[in-house]
Amino acid sequence: MPDVDALISDALAAARGTDVRLAERQLDRLVVGDPAVVDAALAARLTRAVGRLWPRGWQPVDVARIVARRAGARPARLLADVLAADRRGHAAVPAWWDAQLTSLDARVWWDDDARHLADWTARERLDRVTALREVVEVLAVLDALPPVAVLRPPPGAAGATAPPGPSGSRMLDRVRALLAKAESTGYPAEAEALTAKAQELMARHSIDRVLLDTGPADQPGGVRLGTDPPYAGAKALLVQEVATANRCAAVWSDNLGFSTVLGFPADLDAVEVLYTSLLVQATSAMLRGRAERRATSSRRTREYDDSFLHAYALRIGERLRAATERTSQEAARAEGGDRLLPVLASRSDAVRQRAETLFPGVTQGRLTIRDAEGWSSGTAAADRAVLEATAPPSRRLRDGRGPGARPGR
Repeated sequence: MPDVDALISDALAAARGTDVRLAERQLDRLVVGDPAVVDAALAARLTRAVGRLWPRGWQPVDVARIVARRAGARPARLLADVLAADRRGHAAVPAWWDAQLTSLDARVWWDDDARHLADWTARERLDRVTALREVVEVLAVLDALPPVAVLRPPPGAAGATAPPGPSGSRMLDRVRALLAKAESTGYPAEAEALTAKAQELMARHSIDRVLLDTGPADQPGGVRLGTDPPYAGAKALLVQEVATANRCAAVWSDNLGFSTVLGFPADLDAVEVLYTSLLVQATSAMLRGRAERRATSSRRTREYDDSFLHAYALRIGERLRAATERTSQEAARAEGGDRLLPVLASRSDAVRQRAETLFPGVTQGRLTIRDAEGWSSGTAAADRAVLEATAPPSRRLRDGRGPGARPGR
């Protein structure tokens, strides 16, 4: 009988194929093996699989997101355990790494590593066949992941544990409070005003960080934001609009379900918190708009929703950029434009160069709108207080700066 590693490799190869019966036969061979030996080999294989991803640009939240997307919530919980086990193999990790693990609830809850898979199976109330099938499925996802851009040094790399700069947590708390009010209000004009105020606070915080930074400029960093279906393109456009308003660059990897945002720390903070809130606000506005449609409308709901969210993203982007511009002009008058504006320009150049370095094969895309009613409703929902001419329903996207921009394949 082949050794257990060979059995796992055969099960993985079959899981990647299209022959369901072969996959089940290979899985059965694992099931009849010695549980202790099989579980130990699978645990070691899972830990090695995630460990190989860190030098290839992946981060814990990225891996968790794509496992949940491709395999489901239960395998994603297994992955969180694997991430916790992997963490014990590093003497030191950067603070942001531990923060990601905490956000995923990745912790060691089991008493005996040798019994982890058995304990996980009992915890999830699974039979052994289903449990092994899901372990193999997680391994198949991990092994198939391609390299991505290295945004921050992983554990063990040079500079990985460098001390973080000022967090601006008090300001972020104020912004989150404003956005929470914007998400909960039933008045679109109030939601827009609260969101614009949050953008102004973030822009002012970013400028304050620029003025306080007297040392050599850091290289722009990056974050990845999920753009899973449905309406992945509209979500990527929203990321792009929020990123542009905060002097960042965004590139959408639609096949991996995320957009990569590049920028300086304070600006990346702004993009993360604003995108998360605006996605909630946009979805709520879309559902209200859908309910208000004429009962006799024959248009498909999906096309309406997609057009609504695209229009919403574009119009919100205009308002966010206006808020940033107001704040920048006020700061330039107060601090002196000859001091502030060249620094902001140099940082924008650094972000652009970083994007060109990490994504040299970015392609262009084009936005196409198929439902005029959804487009009109989405624009109005994003800007109830001030009615202006809407953007055209088809808009050319700039290389590396549009929601359809994708890394070259």
